[in-house]
Amino acid sequence: MTTKTPGTHGAVRTDPAPGQDGPIVELRGTGKAYGNIRALHGVDLAVHPGRVTCVLGDNGAGKSTLIKIISGLHQHTEGEFLVDGEPVRFTTPRDALARGIATVYQDLATIPLMPVWRNFFLGSEMTKGPWPVRRLDIARMKRTADEELRNMGIVLDDLEQPIGTLSGGQRQSVAIARAVYFGARVLILDEPTAALGVKQSGVVLKYIAAARERGLGVIFITHNPHHAYMVGDHFSVLRLGTLELSAARAGITLEQLTNHMAGGAELAALKHELAQVGGVDVEALPDEEPQDMASQDTVPGDTPPDTDTDTDTDTDTDTDTPRTDAPHTVEGKT
Repeated sequence: MTTKTPGTHGAVRTDPAPGQDGPIVELRGTGKAYGNIRALHGVDLAVHPGRVTCVLGDNGAGKSTLIKIISGLHQHTEGEFLVDGEPVRFTTPRDALARGIATVYQDLATIPLMPVWRNFFLGSEMTKGPWPVRRLDIARMKRTADEELRNMGIVLDDLEQPIGTLSGGQRQSVAIARAVYFGARVLILDEPTAALGVKQSGVVLKYIAAARERGLGVIFITHNPHHAYMVGDHFSVLRLGTLELSAARAGITLEQLTNHMAGGAELAALKHELAQVGGVDVEALPDEEPQDMASQDTVPGDTPPDTDTDTDTDTDTDTDTPRTDAPHTVEGKT
């Protein structure tokens, strides 16, 4: 059950019913096909309030398609998409925004030469006076922007400075604060640290944690398992449009997460061949894959792989034995 409350500027947005502790956004076997091309298939994902869900994957894994479905840009062609437990099918991004789902893309949707406060209210400017001679309420927008940025721990000396003069981390932080102010309950961050250095990436991660502390559900899209592991509560790894891994933080180590991101399963299968190539340190490569250890986070459709010794590199049979250092990882091959 949901309740409708007025948003910041009188727009009506949907809020969860008091005491609701289920996921805000949930995907069940969701997929997307473009004609004969299946970009996404059988993906399960749950986004809870006050938790950071990290979605990792290489180029072409399906991360962008997943974002477009949740943000309302594209419609799913299979499975279910639920918001507050209700099946939905968004037709425009405004439908997603009305349900409290905001997306911060890599380009941040900002105008570099405009002041910080103008970019904060870009497209949703405050006005005053009677129609048809309404005008911008500049003083109120400056005051509100400064207050909201400070609430997120962002202190800027001059809101009149062009936003293009800020560092990459600061611009990301302003975009996050803007989404929070306009009623976001689920915040989708598309590769926010991709083009940033170490220090600025730390700034962005700090504000992702701040958004979680404010009770938002965060979907953190990234290529970097180290950044994901610093703030993530749950990890989903996509490979070729399918869900390869779904694990809670307590059920996976950084090393195992990095292994999945780097294609460790394929490297393990090729270890025998790589051992015959000079200059390759095969000792550093995984020599076995963990079995399905019945984690609390499971991937529907997974079946435990057959335990068999791989002696022929032309087959798909791998050596599968449980790993004692990862009792709760769940893996599904595509």
